[in-house]
Amino acid sequence: MANWKCGNCGYELVADQPPEKCPSCKEKCEFLDNTCYTPDCEYEGKDPRIK
Repeated sequence: MANWKCGNCGYELVADQPPEKCPSCKEKCEFLDNTCYTPDCEYEGKDPRIK
């Protein structure tokens, strides 16, 4: 599963794929994959450097 962050409101969720509409702002937004792929954030599951 990946971590996704709404590019509009910042809502985050864990899912295989991002939703069509954001559950928080109810808009069709671009979702950023902020899943951690490096050892320095592997325990958090998401990369805090991706805003």
